Amino acid sequence: MNERRVVITGIGCVSPLGNDLDSTWEAMKAGKSGIGRVTHIDPSPYPCQIAGEVKDFDSEPYFKNPKDSRRADRYVQLGVAAGRMALGDSGIDPEAVDKFRTGVMIGSGIGGLGTLENEHTKIVNGKPGRVSPFLIPMMIANISSGIFSMEYGFGGPNMAIVTACATSNHSIGEAWRIIKFGDADVMIAGGAEASILPCGLAGFSNMKALSTRNDEPERASRPFDVDRDGFVMGEGAGVVVIEELEHARRRGARIYAELVGYGISGDAHHMTSPHPEGEGASRCMDMALHHAGMNPEDVDYVNAHGTSTGLGDVCETKAIKRSFGAHAAKGLVVSSTKSMTGHLLGAAGGVELAACLMAIRDQVIPPTINLENPDPECDLDYTANTAREAKVDSALSNSFGFGGHNASLLVKRFA
Repeated sequence: MNERRVVITGIGCVSPLGNDLDSTWEAMKAGKSGIGRVTHIDPSPYPCQIAGEVKDFDSEPYFKNPKDSRRADRYVQLGVAAGRMALGDSGIDPEAVDKFRTGVMIGSGIGGLGTLENEHTKIVNGKPGRVSPFLIPMMIANISSGIFSMEYGFGGPNMAIVTACATSNHSIGEAWRIIKFGDADVMIAGGAEASILPCGLAGFSNMKALSTRNDEPERASRPFDVDRDGFVMGEGAGVVVIEELEHARRRGARIYAELVGYGISGDAHHMTSPHPEGEGASRCMDMALHHAGMNPEDVDYVNAHGTSTGLGDVCETKAIKRSFGAHAAKGLVVSSTKSMTGHLLGAAGGVELAACLMAIRDQVIPPTINLENPDPECDLDYTANTAREAKVDSALSNSFGFGGHNASLLVKRFA
């Protein structure tokens, strides 16, 4: 099984920093914030009134039939858009590939929350007969994968993983397994999320998870800073095309990097809090290193989960130290791009893997902005405030979700 190598040949991205990969990456390198006051809804009733919104997004050009776009929840629109961008970027001709060996895994942590809210309001108002017949297919978390496969007729492995904020990494990692096992040659994989909505803001706010730095939205997401007060919700989608190496070579594909390792673990500790010593996250990173056949000192860069929560940032720091040992203190560079995008929940890993791939391409590590007063318990090199030119031949991306779900992806320069 392990003889089949897997490479990444396409990237698609929609984020609070830009509606494509290039604009997102340029903003990351510049250390720009995509956080502002919420405009999708009136945020005034909520303790947190800020988020990372996708701006000026028109979904219709990404669907073959504009009507299908209008019948899709926003999270599906974002996922299909990122998937189409990734497919186009890969150079794959959808009509030339074996469609039964081309699969799709675009997951979501929450799914069609906007559709659920809108249609449930009709029931509360005593008008159940007005509920859309598209309610169920629009809201379920697997439908982005389903719709994208229908757009192109891809009949290979197709499913959607729901593991909260680890969704994208699990989707890409399990797609990697599918290719290595020989059940597909090409997979379009990642995640999409659109939960900047009343339920999303109220739910996360009332559990005291969100920042309330409403008067300074651009400075609110501040991973590893002593003055952090919670994460900032974001929305978007990140999707990659992963491909069996010989399949990519035969068509002369441009290869961003090789996907060499995937780690997966469970904290088995608490519904929302990470293991206090980072034990589960560390095992996850260790597994990714093991699959890759790499030593800790072989990794140049870690794109941290780094959400800007009190417990999470400390526990991830401990986990990195457990897995990387002396290399964590000297040599390993870390950053959290959530400082700029906010936390895209189920879409986070897809966008953050894109950042890792761009870091390898450009030999630039994106910064952790707003890191002005480092937490003494967070004492690694987090690339504070300014991007850094550096040797990046390998990068690891972490995503950890509620329920203790952990996933790490390890990529390295293709050779």
